[in-house]
Amino acid sequence: MSQTPEELSHALIDAARKAGAEAADAIVIRGTSVSVDVRNGALEMAERSEGSDLGLRVFLGQRQAIVSSSDARPETMQAMAERAVAMAKEAPEDPYAGLADPAQLARDWNYDALELFDPTPEPTPEALKQDALAAEAAAAAVEGVSQVSDAGAGYGEHRVHMAATNGFSGGYARTGRSVSCVAISGTGTGMERDYDGDSRCFQSDLRGPTEIGRTAGERAVQLVGARKPETGTYPVLFDERISSSLIGHLMAASNGAAIARGSSWLKDAMGQQVLPKHLSVVEDPHRARVAGSRPFDAEGLPTQRRAIVENGMLTGWTLDLSSARKLGMVSTANAARGVSSPPSPSNWNLALTQGEQSREDLLRDMGTGLLVTSMIGSTINPNTGDYSRGASGFWVENGEITHPVNECTIAGNLRDMLMRIIPANDARTYLSRVVPSLLIEGMTLAGN
Repeated sequence: MSQTPEELSHALIDAARKAGAEAADAIVIRGTSVSVDVRNGALEMAERSEGSDLGLRVFLGQRQAIVSSSDARPETMQAMAERAVAMAKEAPEDPYAGLADPAQLARDWNYDALELFDPTPEPTPEALKQDALAAEAAAAAVEGVSQVSDAGAGYGEHRVHMAATNGFSGGYARTGRSVSCVAISGTGTGMERDYDGDSRCFQSDLRGPTEIGRTAGERAVQLVGARKPETGTYPVLFDERISSSLIGHLMAASNGAAIARGSSWLKDAMGQQVLPKHLSVVEDPHRARVAGSRPFDAEGLPTQRRAIVENGMLTGWTLDLSSARKLGMVSTANAARGVSSPPSPSNWNLALTQGEQSREDLLRDMGTGLLVTSMIGSTINPNTGDYSRGASGFWVENGEITHPVNECTIAGNLRDMLMRIIPANDARTYLSRVVPSLLIEGMTLAGN
């Protein structure tokens, strides 16, 4: 019988000690994933993968090294540890590297309250195929859809365990179930595409494949006849599907690693207003049935709910142990890592305060401008916050959508843009990032 992730992580720690490491931490991820794609009513691809990934980080004083493998044999783990120690001897010193103090570690967490693991049986490949076929058929049935380029369904199960020489040992499991569809409308150079999809921890929460396929088809058809808008300065409404990217830019700029490097347009903004005064951004890693939830971070610290922006004011950075030490602060328990990389700061579940108006209200109030439903490319200056992205969506005249648009660029400065956002009330509360549609007035639009 194969060893559990918990047993493997402790075996790695024992191997590190035997190899001469002064301190070490290990992470083991065991996963199963199944995915099915269909095309033209027939199975195109079915894929299943199972395996364990092992990561080991060792310390010799302030020197550290990381090794990884997918081979869990005892002799391989010992060789990993010996190689890591040899690498650490040659590594430069990092005054900020090191494990958490035992007093900082998470204890007595309630994993069951997070509801990350669906106990129902794994779906069969045939069940996944039927979901994908249902999504494809629903999209193809929409009048104006010329083809369905992608329709798929998937399932994944992952078990994670971490252990360290400071006494930490903890793990959790999560499942994921998904259905997606991409539809194409029009022909030749007038072809347009759009998508819909859903991904949940629990099968019972997943939206139906027919609804997903139909929505993908309807969205694609709505884009037929898209043309460039006129260049000028207009209000821009970021649809709920893509509005979370704006909050993502805010989080990237308040990431402790960027702050410690001095490469952030928010580096001097601690305690300053970065959003309108009635808006907050709250991080909550303990929301049930949300993929971004976790009881502890990748350094074993207890995760916690916190307001990153409170009433418009930036209250703190997102920190792991290393970035916190560089800044003379305390970790916010936001360390994330893979098996082959050191921890780095990352945000968990985020929610922006929702507004009181619907998206339709904001469309009516914006008068003439652009509703953005899709963006491509990105030119963002991390030091100044200057923002420029390709966009497509719909033109709005007198508060009414008149026609689809594409091949345009929207530009501004993130610091100024975020101070002017007006949120709608249409955020999907089951997502890891709960951000409604956002209206920003006075953005530069480059088209014809």
